[in-house]
Amino acid sequence: MEKFAVDLHIHTALSPCADGEMTPPAVLARAAASGLRVIAITDHNSAANTPAFVEAAAGGPVTVIPGMEVQTREEVHLVCLFAGTEEALAWQEVVYAHLPPLKNNERVFGVQQLLNAAGEVTGIEERLLLTSTDLSLEEVVAEVQARNGVCYPAHVDRPAFSVIGSLGFIPQELQIPAVEISRNINRARALEKFPFLKGYHLLCCSDAHRLAEINRPRTWIRMREPGFQALAEALWDRCRERIEVD
Repeated sequence: MEKFAVDLHIHTALSPCADGEMTPPAVLARAAASGLRVIAITDHNSAANTPAFVEAAAGGPVTVIPGMEVQTREEVHLVCLFAGTEEALAWQEVVYAHLPPLKNNERVFGVQQLLNAAGEVTGIEERLLLTSTDLSLEEVVAEVQARNGVCYPAHVDRPAFSVIGSLGFIPQELQIPAVEISRNINRARALEKFPFLKGYHLLCCSDAHRLAEINRPRTWIRMREPGFQALAEALWDRCRERIEVD
């Protein structure tokens, strides 16, 4: 198996808190220049830009995994990854049905841009994405797994919008293959601060909202190929040698 550099948490111009520069051509070029082989597109509560990124990446050096960063009713952020855009967009409809009926205030939160593969703006998402759904942590994990997706907590070391920050612990019954730590901490420090994380694979991803935040890889995964199925197999494999994090 080959070792691939991955970043499984990248936002696009659809996330209101992200820069407008986060377009398919720009993100893919930056990812390739940084040595990344697999990235996941994970906008807040939406997968609407994943088709554009998958199309733009076709035939190139970087594989795109369609995904989403869901905010639960406990204000916990979860990374959700799927085999294809069809699955991601089907999950999006579930998430949209559980968002409050609020319109985005661009002056407060920022613009939510819908893009094509060339990076051109094709529309504006008017529903507010930067808010909590009424789905629980357990419900999101179960629903994503029922759709053959992968789901795990994001940036667990942060005080806000993390499972540890919100609950103080990770529920033992939660069926997750990994947890993500932020770029502000390394593996050794994370395990020292949160010893109970030793039972999980750790992933360190950028949570990039601007191009400059996509830089040197922090996570490498041994996989048979750079794609969702191989990634899911590696994450669920309990062999610690499959995943390296600095």
